[in-house]
Amino acid sequence: MLLLTGATGSVGSALLRRLVANGRTVRCLVRDPRRLGPHRVRVQIALGDLGDPRSFRNAMRGVDTVVHLATATRDQPPASIEELTVMSTWQMLQAAQRAGVGRFVLLCGLGARADHSARLLRAQAIAEQVVREAEIPSTVIATSLVYAPGDRWLSLIERLSLLPVLLVPGSGRARCQPIWVEDLADCIVSLLGRPQGGPDERYELVGPQTASYDEVIRAVLRSVGRERPLLHVPVPLASRALRLIERIRDEDAPVTWDEAQLLRADSTSARGPADSEALGVKPLPMSVVLGG
Repeated sequence: MLLLTGATGSVGSALLRRLVANGRTVRCLVRDPRRLGPHRVRVQIALGDLGDPRSFRNAMRGVDTVVHLATATRDQPPASIEELTVMSTWQMLQAAQRAGVGRFVLLCGLGARADHSARLLRAQAIAEQVVREAEIPSTVIATSLVYAPGDRWLSLIERLSLLPVLLVPGSGRARCQPIWVEDLADCIVSLLGRPQGGPDERYELVGPQTASYDEVIRAVLRSVGRERPLLHVPVPLASRALRLIERIRDEDAPVTWDEAQLLRADSTSARGPADSEALGVKPLPMSVVLGG
């Protein structure tokens, strides 16, 4: 039995399709089973979420592998990013250890470190350390920008491109190696089919091209047939503007300052796509996936 968190997200949805198609027995920890679509009748359901550690105990029954993809890019009162990322991972590990789970797989971001300016990457660095210190053999998957046509981030860029100028927080020079969600899901399926490579196994899964976030935005614009000048908003001004929007729109804010901070963070691997290729996957360039 495999327990999957984040099954309704972009990565989780792509992975779940493959697991179900392969006949894997999967239990999904979800708040709303309807968001699983047709797969809700093909998997076991455990009701709960990252903010409800009491749900972890029931979710772990009979589980041999946990794939923890769920994350929180913004505060979800009454819980903060740190609580939803670090505390929930620790609590999930405790429940997994008590249930005798044999493998714990964690998804996090490349470049995460405890002193990072981005709250999510700080929290993910601590969560990774928590996993490392647990008794359960672990596999950490560190990724760069994960994208899919029609996903939340690409859709936001498309909507913003209706304006005559596209605003970008900061310099736009941070580097990433975008990986298509379908390639990432193939990588995860491959590693799940292999024996644990060691107590602290780690993969850095990225796409074949290194690009700045400006270049990524321009690639998205080309894919929808629009050319727009990019206007870089100084960090102090961007911070004040986005925090004001958060106060006004609350949960409906299209983007938060904490999320925008991720665009200022390098997320590259010195190994390039070598880890993906070692898993039998040759990631496609973003230009091929998006076209344009």
